[in-house]
Amino acid sequence: METTIQERLDTINDRIQRACDRVGRDYREVNLVAVSKTHPPAIVSEVSTYGVTVFGESKVQEAKAKIAMCPGHLTWHLVGHLQTNKAHHAVQLFDMIHSVDSLKLLESLAQATDRAGKNIAACIEVNVSGEGSKYGIKEEELPGILEASTQFPHIDLVGLMTIPPWSEETDKTRRYFAKLRALRDRCRDDWNFPLDELSMGMSHDFEIAIEEGATWIRVGSSLFGSRETARPREEKSVPNSKF
Repeated sequence: METTIQERLDTINDRIQRACDRVGRDYREVNLVAVSKTHPPAIVSEVSTYGVTVFGESKVQEAKAKIAMCPGHLTWHLVGHLQTNKAHHAVQLFDMIHSVDSLKLLESLAQATDRAGKNIAACIEVNVSGEGSKYGIKEEELPGILEASTQFPHIDLVGLMTIPPWSEETDKTRRYFAKLRALRDRCRDDWNFPLDELSMGMSHDFEIAIEEGATWIRVGSSLFGSRETARPREEKSVPNSKF
């Protein structure tokens, strides 16, 4: 039976709460990015009526067309790979970029923020699995990128992000999330970069990510459903939501 957006959001909230309870975390430490890629503005507008305010897009071109047609109070994050030649567009469109995956991209974003006079938050994407098909820097590159970031006044480096290898057995992703958390802790303890955010976990594995310290989870299909089922209804209520 088809579920409603409200029902899916309730389920997500429950999953977050249960994951937090298992490890003694406050659920308010966990933030939701509603990944709206491929879904039209009407769906974004409907989801926003349930209290969701942070939406994620993967491609600059799609976001550029979509954001202007969505409610103006929403906050937009880029969660997909960003080409350096689109950095200036990304700075104009987004408040946070989760997927800074090279020093070259960080430098391009810094130049774009300087020109725009706009501050932007960013996470460094780390390829903790070493998979060749994954974007992200190598762990050994991180100290150099952290040091370089101190020269960019409009870039607020707030944390780390990763995408682990896909597995139907979600507990197999735990070690990758734990590895990113340990790397973040090393940034604090050894390199004096107090990064607060860990962007990790998607629809199928965000509970494991929360148990390992995620502060941002990137949820798409569990909230929006398929493109066929996630259609706006004619009447909408606005129940309470923690997001």
